[in-house]
Amino acid sequence: MASATGPAAQAGNVTEEVDAVVLGAGVAGLYQLHQLREQGLRVRSFDAAGDVGGTWWWNRYPGARFDSEGYIYQYLFDESLYKDWAWSQKFPGQPEIEQWLHYVTDRLDLRKDIRFGTRVTAAHYDEDRGRWLVHTDQGDVVDTQFFVSCAGMLSAPLKNIEGTESFRGELVFTSSYPAHGLDLAGRRVGVVGVGATGIQVIQTIAAEAGHLTVFARTPQYVLPMKNPAYTEADQQRYKERFGELRATLPHTFTGFEYDFEHAWADCSPQQRETILEETYQDGSLKLWLASFGEMFFDQGVNDTISEFVRNKMRERLRGDQHLIDTLVPADYGFGTHRVPLENGYLETYHRDNVDLVNVRNNPIAQIRAEGIELSDGTLHELDVIILATGFDAGTGSLTRIDVRGRDGRSLADDWGRDIRTTMGLAKHGYPNLLTTAVPLAPSAALCNMTTCLQQQTEWITSAIRDLRSEGKTTIEPTARGEDAWVDHHEEVASATLVHNTTSWYLGSNVPGKPRRVLSYIGGVGMYRQKCTDEAADGYPSFART
Repeated sequence: MASATGPAAQAGNVTEEVDAVVLGAGVAGLYQLHQLREQGLRVRSFDAAGDVGGTWWWNRYPGARFDSEGYIYQYLFDESLYKDWAWSQKFPGQPEIEQWLHYVTDRLDLRKDIRFGTRVTAAHYDEDRGRWLVHTDQGDVVDTQFFVSCAGMLSAPLKNIEGTESFRGELVFTSSYPAHGLDLAGRRVGVVGVGATGIQVIQTIAAEAGHLTVFARTPQYVLPMKNPAYTEADQQRYKERFGELRATLPHTFTGFEYDFEHAWADCSPQQRETILEETYQDGSLKLWLASFGEMFFDQGVNDTISEFVRNKMRERLRGDQHLIDTLVPADYGFGTHRVPLENGYLETYHRDNVDLVNVRNNPIAQIRAEGIELSDGTLHELDVIILATGFDAGTGSLTRIDVRGRDGRSLADDWGRDIRTTMGLAKHGYPNLLTTAVPLAPSAALCNMTTCLQQQTEWITSAIRDLRSEGKTTIEPTARGEDAWVDHHEEVASATLVHNTTSWYLGSNVPGKPRRVLSYIGGVGMYRQKCTDEAADGYPSFART
């Protein structure tokens, strides 16, 4: 019996028939579209945004920029595509990133196969025909063999504060910040959230706002960013490293150019301090991703590194106990949450026009017409509210769509009970649904995203090519294959300190979301090898018919 029900079952409503639908036109979606087209497939891509860019189209908030070095946040499949673009600085900002994605799109002539301003609302698998019917909010009903999700791991914003519609001033979410910006001069501005996004906003707008009030709940370890402008000579130097980067990035622990080089046990206390200081002063994520890997597994090592970073933060906060208590983490270790890079963020709180409100034990109760009200009744009157309240990471982009697989099963219901995938590439019960940036792969959180998204889309492209060359039409993880991957993922994750924390890395920011470490923590290189082995061994974790 066909699993599709309701409108999806009405084949007469079909507006287009293709071989593959790609969801999303960001870093993964653009490359996936290019690869499948090169394979000769008829491909249609949909994106709710007004143009290409994915997260870099939506996140136009002040201060948005890379915290991966620009020269590694690039496609590596085409040397001329890489070398014909030049970054103006080490960590470029959103406008330049968006320009780069336009450059890629136009260079590869991708725009003609993408429908912008079009949100996919449903995707139902028709078991009788072995095909998906994909519906959009513009009335499209697309009949496709493959449904490939490149919707992103941070593309489903959380909007769970009561009273947002009652505010009589201007209220925006960072995930949909207006492209024209906001006039903050002389106005009372409130920012809710001090995660990576909130940090970038706060440090950028403090000098512009008449008065800035920051509402902080969960403090973050932060590392200072050094962001030099690039000369033509600088650009030439990194371009000459193309071959080295292409050979190296896919095999490091996190897909960055650097990797862990030191063993804690082999170093004296003085040597450890020197390494920590050198990696801290690098002005990148190197302290987190290339000092001592033991910080992820050994509580004693983590305690020492955490205190090193805390001391750096306390020094910059000049001993102000309120700032230290609110902004310096005390109940979790460095590296077990996302580590943001910043530029003058901590110093922002010394400005006369900036107030910091600790809402950990006195949370926000609601937004009222006048401003933000806390649980104890305190009202902070504001003219502008900027909400940097996070995302339903990994799963949200697909669970907000009515995705139904065999026997009408619902992906939202399945992931609502337990977050399970096979290598983050597919889900048992959903034939020909292939995925990037979903849970149980490094791309769910702990990776230089272009490194991991390129690898996943290339694996998907090869899997489809192999399937078609063998005269088969469907690929789906077996129950046994999925169990084996989930067991392996849990074995790796449970050995880390990340497993014991509370953060969006485990879905803890979404009420009722099943607890599981979203990202595979065995390393980008190891994950890549396991994916390569899976294909080379004839896809033993999958049923292919």
